[in-house]
Amino acid sequence: MRKIGGYLAVISIALIILPFVGLTVRFTDWIYDWGETVAWAIKIGLIVLGAVLYFMGKPGVEETVEAVVESAE
Repeated sequence: MRKIGGYLAVISIALIILPFVGLTVRFTDWIYDWGETVAWAIKIGLIVLGAVLYFMGKPGVEETVEAVVESAE
């Protein structure tokens, strides 16, 4: 879940930044049909959801191995 949360947060941040440089993702154009405020709420909600998944998720195999190696030293 940690990896999914990280990806979700990064993609959501990109959805916020892209319109400022004149780009949008065609797949997410439907959120603008409900208005600018709702579009912002959805984007911010996706960032929050991604952060929650990231911080609540279990660490990956690499992080666990690093922690074990550090504790052994």
